Amino acid sequence: MTGRGAMSWIGWSAIAIVLALWALVICLITTLFRGADHAAEPGPDAPLRTPNKGHRDMSKKTLAAGAAAIALGLVLTACGSGGSTTTDATATTTTSASAAETSAAAEAHNDADVMFAQMMIPHHAQAVEMSDILLASGGISEPMVALAEEIKAAQGPELAQLTGWLGQWGEPLEMPGMGHDMSTMEGMLSEQDLQDLTDAQGNDASKLFLTQMIGHHEGAITMAEDELADGQFPDALEMAQVIIDTQKQEIDVMRQLLTTL
Repeated sequence: MTGRGAMSWIGWSAIAIVLALWALVICLITTLFRGADHAAEPGPDAPLRTPNKGHRDMSKKTLAAGAAAIALGLVLTACGSGGSTTTDATATTTTSASAAETSAAAEAHNDADVMFAQMMIPHHAQAVEMSDILLASGGISEPMVALAEEIKAAQGPELAQLTGWLGQWGEPLEMPGMGHDMSTMEGMLSEQDLQDLTDAQGNDASKLFLTQMIGHHEGAITMAEDELADGQFPDALEMAQVIIDTQKQEIDVMRQLLTTL
């Protein structure tokens, strides 16, 4: 039975219970009134006295109030029970739907999506590292500082998103056999390249950073294009397109900056 069908069945059951309780209460009220009238009538051997009409009315009102209180309590109990059952059914349905969505999201990816995430994580991490190295250098112009900060601001959040996808899919963060040498990946720098950037200062650091980062961006664009061609996870495809658009614009900016140094 579906969640909606279960909720409908529970709702009709609650209504049936309430109607049955009302019928029981009506019978109870009728019996109480008859008992009250019978108790008010004098027996054959009792002395004659004038019936106290006010007392009889008060008894009836008291009995009616008591019966009404009982009815209200029964109805509230039934409604409370039905509401609790409905809430439980709703919670169960919501939990099941959430689990189904998570499962569907995990199944909506393929090997190309996994490779894209696993390769882009170290690629983005190195771009952030290169930007930090430049920002720590002396004699860097304001446009270069702005560029490095822009790269960090764009790629930092994407790193977290890529890592989250791999966790959701139950995949490792690194490709099997990749190790720590990433220099063979598209656009990645070697340890010596990073050391050269660290040692450079002023305009030399800016020129080296721009040259290295242009190649780095071109490698990221190639990886993103592969994802668009072979991947299927919607969010990964969207990120790949953003990487292509953003980093092409940044390459144009970097080439322009090179002409000013």
